[in-house]
Amino acid sequence: MKYLHTTPRALALLLCSLLAMPLALSGCKDAKPTAKPASAETLKQPISSSAQQAPQSLAGQAPAGSVPAPAPGQQAAPPATAPNVPATATAPAAPAAAATFNQASSAGKKSKKNGAKGGAAQAAPARKYLAGEDPDFAARKGWPVKAPATLPGSILPQKRIVAYYGNPLSKRMGALGEFPKDEMLQKLKREVANWQKADPSHPVQPALHLIAVVAQGEPGKAGLYRMVMPDEVINKVYGWAKESGAILFIDIQTGHDNIRALLPRFEWLLKNPDVHLGIDPEFNLISSKKRPGTKIGTYDATDINYASGYLRDLVKKYNLPPKVFIVHRFTRNGVTNSKNIVLRPEVQIVMNMDGWGAPWLKRDSYKDYVVSEPVEYTGFKLFYHNDTKKGDPLLTPADVLKLNPKPLYIQYQ
Repeated sequence: MKYLHTTPRALALLLCSLLAMPLALSGCKDAKPTAKPASAETLKQPISSSAQQAPQSLAGQAPAGSVPAPAPGQQAAPPATAPNVPATATAPAAPAAAATFNQASSAGKKSKKNGAKGGAAQAAPARKYLAGEDPDFAARKGWPVKAPATLPGSILPQKRIVAYYGNPLSKRMGALGEFPKDEMLQKLKREVANWQKADPSHPVQPALHLIAVVAQGEPGKAGLYRMVMPDEVINKVYGWAKESGAILFIDIQTGHDNIRALLPRFEWLLKNPDVHLGIDPEFNLISSKKRPGTKIGTYDATDINYASGYLRDLVKKYNLPPKVFIVHRFTRNGVTNSKNIVLRPEVQIVMNMDGWGAPWLKRDSYKDYVVSEPVEYTGFKLFYHNDTKKGDPLLTPADVLKLNPKPLYIQYQ
């Protein structure tokens, strides 16, 4: 091996080069892969809560400002700033070496002239929220809502409800009927634990959400395109709820019937303190006279006010704690004149975003149809199969809890 003869000048140049290397290398970082835009197939995916999963009219490209879903098998790029950082927060102080370097740079000198001391970090840019997460947007739309004071025995907002939805006579309508009873209750118990861990500040109330009136593709004997479940089926599910410490919701899909004719049929059940109500505008097709599954239905504020008033009267008649009233929604016309919905202390109204699809589409729907039209409380529906059938991940409790306002009713189908 030959040794290189060095002069003092060469050694000095070599030493300067070695000292300069950390500064040169400090600007080099491994490039992290970013999420690819969703495929055209994903962007055209419809969103529907239909048990029959019929084609729906809500589809098309991603709305402006929405975040496309990552390609299957690829992880979405993280947000620009750490989660839960207010928009007004400042960036953490830079390391000492970087500060020294900035002072020697033209940018550092400019900062010093403007009053910055020692190259202090500049204010961080405003956090970039995904659709439905921005607290300022929610505040501009009127959240939190000025609602009546809660009465004794109210479930919301002190607790969060986590429900399994479906019908025991069908494996295709949701988790409530997809699995055998004991397995279903164990799965619900695990979901309740997941939510309790994700948000310890809100005790979780388990629930079974039974479709007690099911929309039908055929008119049936009554010609009303709906089937009322036998009392023994309803009582069986009610028994499961009591057994597991859950509350019960009965959900009504009217078809061509009228909520004013159907709701009083369930007084025998709703007079119990642990039974609550849900109604589904998607399957209220009186005005269009279309067959369920071929068109999305609608409810007006007058219909919702009728049902809410009926529940209020039951609370007073039977001296009950307030009822929770779920109204499903995933389209603009699913609920009309929402500003005219009357709030009552005896009834806690939840507008539940119940559309299925990619995460970006669910967030957009929550923002556009729930956050943008405040009523009282909010809910969010998760589909084990429909949300994931295009390769998208099922949103986790941590994901959903980033929404603003945070949903207090969670439904799994």
